[in-house]
Amino acid sequence: MVVKNQGLFLALYRFVMGLLFACHGAATLFDVLGGPEGQVPGVGQWPSWWAAVIELIGGILVVLGLGARTAAVVCSGTMAFAYFTVHQAHALFPIQNGGEKAALFCWGFLLIAVFGPGRWALSTLLTPSRTLAHERA
Repeated sequence: MVVKNQGLFLALYRFVMGLLFACHGAATLFDVLGGPEGQVPGVGQWPSWWAAVIELIGGILVVLGLGARTAAVVCSGTMAFAYFTVHQAHALFPIQNGGEKAALFCWGFLLIAVFGPGRWALSTLLTPSRTLAHERA
């Protein structure tokens, strides 16, 4: 079933998910927007600093729709890793272990990876014929 304005809603969803994720990465790396949850990680500190870099760069790529599927897979995997290494040990359910954001980001980015960035993405502008032909099929 095709929903009227489906492309618009997919683009808005992609934009909001990417923006929120990029803001989370920026807050952690640069102590802005309310700062990180905890301390600012040192450069190269595993895994906090690396996760924040993925959040910032991956979020920006998803917002722009440039390499969005690949970026979304990496972002989803990062949040799955965060959930299972940080939150899961405390309790079974995300509501109990504080892992709601990680779980929602993980599944949200997985949706973007599966459905793609939609036609309102920078990658579509760079290769319009291939993308539009794929969407028509």
